[in-house]
Amino acid sequence: MYIMDDNVIEVKGLKKKFGDFEAVSGVDFEVRKGEIFGFLGPNGAGKTTTINMLCTMTRPTEGDASICGHDIFREKGKVRESIGIIFQENTLDEKLTAHENLMLHCRFYSVPRDEREKRVSEVLRMVELDDKRNEVVENYSGGMKRRLEIARGLLHYPRVLFLDEPTVGLDPQTRTHIWDYILELKNREGITIFLTTHYMDEAEYSDRIAIMDHGKIIALDTPDNLKKKVGGDIIELVTEDNERARGEIVSKYGKEVKEKGTTLSFNVNNGSEFLASFIKDLDVEVRNINLHRPTLNDVFLSLTGREIRDEVSNGKKKPKFGPHH
Repeated sequence: MYIMDDNVIEVKGLKKKFGDFEAVSGVDFEVRKGEIFGFLGPNGAGKTTTINMLCTMTRPTEGDASICGHDIFREKGKVRESIGIIFQENTLDEKLTAHENLMLHCRFYSVPRDEREKRVSEVLRMVELDDKRNEVVENYSGGMKRRLEIARGLLHYPRVLFLDEPTVGLDPQTRTHIWDYILELKNREGITIFLTTHYMDEAEYSDRIAIMDHGKIIALDTPDNLKKKVGGDIIELVTEDNERARGEIVSKYGKEVKEKGTTLSFNVNNGSEFLASFIKDLDVEVRNINLHRPTLNDVFLSLTGREIRDEVSNGKKKPKFGPHH
């Protein structure tokens, strides 16, 4: 496993405008060698546009970025040789076999002819599909297709792997298996992983997370540090009279109370100790009360004012490309 001591991605002042609309507003960040870097944000936050710029599919309006020391403006071919991409949508040719799909990709990426069979066999074994190499992909399950896409993304030995919603639409058991493969790859090969996901449990795999909203990065830290910033434990309650309860919590305990639907919430230190006396002392009848530690969803909600939602595909296929296209 590589030591995370230097940067493989460096981004400075990156902007993208579409007419008068600024989709990405001058973002700055670095991704370290060998880490899993999570990228979170609601629909329209600018995540996909940022990734498209880094992968040289969209030209930035302003700013600089490099991947593995290669400039995304001047060295597009070198950038594309350095990265693998696994899109949210299936981009396999389902009328071909797994072997044929991978051989086609080898040609896209100019993998030397005498190395192609060896690499195809290697990646198929890695994702446990070697025995299905000659089966037509349309007969694969969703999980098998995703594993084949991971194999395809690794064929040219990329140093950075972009995972755009890698397990969207898969059942929980298959999602877990896919992540077993991803984490094994990261640890064995030292691959740097750039991840977008709306599954909070997947985001927890990240070494660091950047949260993006309205084209800007509004937080960047480890999952634990982000959760600490929410501030203590979270108490959620439903009462007979939420307005009266809110006033009492503010005046008696000096807490900032948030309201979502019929639920009030506020933060406290040592929640389990606080809870017993709180229920006894509150003058309003409590219908339901819950105590939990902050999650990444709570971080997201506290920073953006809304919850992350399932990202719905717009039905457009993202383009396949090779390093010389």
